[in-house]
Amino acid sequence: MAKVEVPEGLWLRCQGCSKMIFRKVLEERLLVCPECNFHYRVDARTRVGQLTDPGTFEEFNSDLVSTNPLNWSDSTPYSKRIVMAQEKTGLTEAVLTGRAYIKGRAVILSVMDPFFVMGSMGSVVGEKVTAAIERATDEDLPAVIVTCSGGARMQEGLISLMQMAKTSAALSRHDDAKGLYITVMTDPTTAGVAASFAFLGDVIIAEPKAMIGFAGPRVIWNTVKAELPEGFQTAEFMQEHGYIDRIVDRADLRNEIARIIDYCGK
Repeated sequence: MAKVEVPEGLWLRCQGCSKMIFRKVLEERLLVCPECNFHYRVDARTRVGQLTDPGTFEEFNSDLVSTNPLNWSDSTPYSKRIVMAQEKTGLTEAVLTGRAYIKGRAVILSVMDPFFVMGSMGSVVGEKVTAAIERATDEDLPAVIVTCSGGARMQEGLISLMQMAKTSAALSRHDDAKGLYITVMTDPTTAGVAASFAFLGDVIIAEPKAMIGFAGPRVIWNTVKAELPEGFQTAEFMQEHGYIDRIVDRADLRNEIARIIDYCGK
């Protein structure tokens, strides 16, 4: 079931178990249902606040803004879609990058926003993620990326696909420099993002029930006529088949990331 924005109101019906939840309780639990552990999608700034030590996040490259390199227009011109997403989210693009501390450990953090054109990766997202990885390499700090994306941004065509190679090359250089890279996969992590930097982490963790994969079941059936087992794109399925290392509840992510950094000597 798709995880969407938390609706307005003092009470809401959980998308996971259909029980009524007091909004304040949900917010205190970091937007996780107290009854069924359903993890709602979280915008990038909220995620930064949940993960980092208070007042330590120093954003960089916030001035980078997408253009319309292909002059794309369908029902809504691409340029207008970007403006609409900016007004909706208060972000300039679908990823926040900056330097921060997580339980006292310095990191370079990138957080994708599912509400900015579905967290899709265009040229600016690719540039911001690449620049963040390169800064982590230069400063000998762990790179932590919270992925949440529908994949490469179709309105930028081949330019968006080029970001897969660009981000992966930056991670290769980070690895050559003995840098640590931690991926936190959230719902959804799919397509071009999954096929590039998301699955390249030294340690890959995911939130419960997150949708993770490349193509959906209908696309797979129409392409290769293969029927996939039920739940094949869940975090649990991916862990069972060795694609991710562990599943971590949202409330435990800070502690888990700090432990991994300590264990790896970073």
